[in-house]
Amino acid sequence: MVGKIIKQISNDYTVKVKNKIYICKARGKFRNLDLSPLVGDNVVIDGENNYIIDILERKNKLERPRVSNIDQVVIVTSVKIPQFSSILLDKMLNIIEFNNIKPIICFTKLDLLTKDELKDIRNIQKYYKKIGYDVFDNTDKKLKNIFKDKITVFAGQSGAGKSSLLNSLDSNLNIKIGDVSKALGRGKHTTRHTELIEILGGLIADTPGFSALNFTNMTEADIRDNFIEFNKYKVFCEYKDCTHVSEKKCGIKANVLNKNILKSRYDNYLNFIMKR
Repeated sequence: MVGKIIKQISNDYTVKVKNKIYICKARGKFRNLDLSPLVGDNVVIDGENNYIIDILERKNKLERPRVSNIDQVVIVTSVKIPQFSSILLDKMLNIIEFNNIKPIICFTKLDLLTKDELKDIRNIQKYYKKIGYDVFDNTDKKLKNIFKDKITVFAGQSGAGKSSLLNSLDSNLNIKIGDVSKALGRGKHTTRHTELIEILGGLIADTPGFSALNFTNMTEADIRDNFIEFNKYKVFCEYKDCTHVSEKKCGIKANVLNKNILKSRYDNYLNFIMKR
């Protein structure tokens, strides 16, 4: 039988086949193939013995969170407690773009901002919209319209408000919400496993918070090319393979100076390739 893995807890995989649920183990052959089943995988199972016997071809996957066959990722981005981090946002956008998944940005906790802080965040939101991203506030009613017939991952730092947002989308979920540590400035982990939840006509993955996010299998050129607005201005670079770092005639650096490119985006790009 063919079904979809909708939850993983330790070595137990919950597989949904039509409207029936099976709790399965993975066959030992996957270890020999250095392959692990992921939430989101379409799999062939032995329903009598409750084993996953084959994993069908994936269209994509993420390592953190470990989910496959994703249509879109909602990056839940806190603006306060924890503080807004352009580095974390840009890193997630870059990795998601590289994996050919649609990123969507959702800002949370705007009600905690002063007027001046809110003005700054609105300018940041306008920039990300201008370069082509879908951007929402967590209170935007239009947010409910993006999930139908999609597999959506919710991602973001712990304490950003992922669980609160899911509960606001469907109050029947009643997902546990954790406090934010004042000492550390980040949230306590409340999601202990990855699970696909049926909601709003689609499937949403609520995933554990994470403390590390790496450019796995990405080259410096990959990082450069997945800053999507750079592709508009690279035609003004003197060299086709311009790295936008030390070259004198660089269209990217010129457009940072004239404010067509957000300076924090360029600074984050430099940070990413220098620290790889």
